[in-house]
Amino acid sequence: MTLNLEHKQNLDELVEGCRAGNRKAQELVYRMLSSKMLGVCMRYAKDRFEAEDILQVAFIKIFEKVKEFKGEGSFEGWVRRIMVNTSIEFYRKNARMYPMVDLEHVPEKAVDENQMSRMNMNDLMKAIQSLSPGYRMIFNMYAIEGYSHKEIAAELNISEGTSKSQLARARGILQDYIINMEGSKHEAYGRK
Repeated sequence: MTLNLEHKQNLDELVEGCRAGNRKAQELVYRMLSSKMLGVCMRYAKDRFEAEDILQVAFIKIFEKVKEFKGEGSFEGWVRRIMVNTSIEFYRKNARMYPMVDLEHVPEKAVDENQMSRMNMNDLMKAIQSLSPGYRMIFNMYAIEGYSHKEIAAELNISEGTSKSQLARARGILQDYIINMEGSKHEAYGRK
């Protein structure tokens, strides 16, 4: 417990340093959080280079807006929210969203959530990055960030029905990806 308290005090001191514009404090906060936050950006980006761009832009915003952090909740959670919002802004600004069609009747595939939970992080990241930008954005916002379809519709300027249909299609594509990946692994083991 002492370690967590020391870490919290250290982080609080670094946040204060960032508020004062101290470059060393900013560097230490960046080093402390960048690898974890790169993982957040990777879920939204098409590749590592784009994720690194999003990460850099988000950290600039963090250091510009750090005075707005009131200390309510965790600093890391506040940083994470900026990462997600920057990813969404990056997506919108670069017009990377494919036209989304509101499909009334999208056949829902039964998604086996256990298959996803058994995947290692690298395979799960590959599966998510295999989605088209629109599907990836909605899947991340709904399944990982906890946005409602109403919130997604407002953020991305689409209808709730479009959000629902895109999520259903993303889940189906992920299910196929997982099944194909597991099939490839079984084939590889069979050849040995």
